[in-house]
Amino acid sequence: MAESTIPVDLFNPGQVFACLGFLEAADALIGGAQGGFDWDDESDVRFVLRTYGEANPVAAVLEFLAEAELSRWAPSGYRDPLPKEIKRKDKGKTAISVEAHEGAERGGVRLTTSEHFPAPVADRMTLPIRLAATGGLQVEFGHWTDESSRNSFKLYAGNRSAAGIAAAMLCGHLGNKGQILQKGIAQLWAGARAELTARPFDLLTPMGGSFNFDPRGTWTAIGAGYSPNDQGHEVVASPVVHLLAAWGLENARPDEYAIRKVRYAAWGIELAPMLARAALACAIPSIPSKRFHFDLDLAGKNKVVTFANLESNQ
Repeated sequence: MAESTIPVDLFNPGQVFACLGFLEAADALIGGAQGGFDWDDESDVRFVLRTYGEANPVAAVLEFLAEAELSRWAPSGYRDPLPKEIKRKDKGKTAISVEAHEGAERGGVRLTTSEHFPAPVADRMTLPIRLAATGGLQVEFGHWTDESSRNSFKLYAGNRSAAGIAAAMLCGHLGNKGQILQKGIAQLWAGARAELTARPFDLLTPMGGSFNFDPRGTWTAIGAGYSPNDQGHEVVASPVVHLLAAWGLENARPDEYAIRKVRYAAWGIELAPMLARAALACAIPSIPSKRFHFDLDLAGKNKVVTFANLESNQ
């Protein structure tokens, strides 16, 4: 069996969700994955990940994300709506409204359709996404469109779409002159492979938009005292946390026990993905675990994850 250990901040909910994402991804890519948290040294808490074979499971997951092809997933017969016409405030003329990521979605993120779809209605801003390796694994993310009895735990809102967010997390964002404004996992993997493998949650980059899972890159105007967007100030977070948290929440949810109040657990033994999903939701009381709770703040229409407080230690 191969083993990897990575540092993790248990008080950062997104990092714990992303550890489950690493476990899910390693099981899909390699097989036989088991993972759990080691907090024997409280100054260096680790997530331990084991898989079949000899390949480093953390590196295998990061390489897949760095090289994966992104597409949008929609039901058969779906067509993108035409861009809306709006009145330009400066000259009073009619212009085409194009969101920040619209060009990338229509020019670079292709649309795939299928007979099955998780929601009764396909909305362009919430279309699930697919990641595929050339000739290999294909995975689907769409917990934010989940129409089951589970809470969808959709945090992003406004004019940001799932595909646009995922494209920025995977491939970064380029300026008009081709300069890198925001690094994605592909750029981090190409430029700092060893460091990213050793500390995947610690390589931070400016965030233009995200799934709002990493509290290091989320803010509210009240909490910050001003709007960083209005001032053009950058906030930084981890694209690895955002993408892998989305993967981890595809088959699991934290316990949202009251309005915008959320509980989750870190499990202290190595578990297979199916049991780890239940452990994250505090549903296996018989195993060693640490339980945390946090509030979901509001930033406009967006919900944002905040740092957690320890609730219990067993």
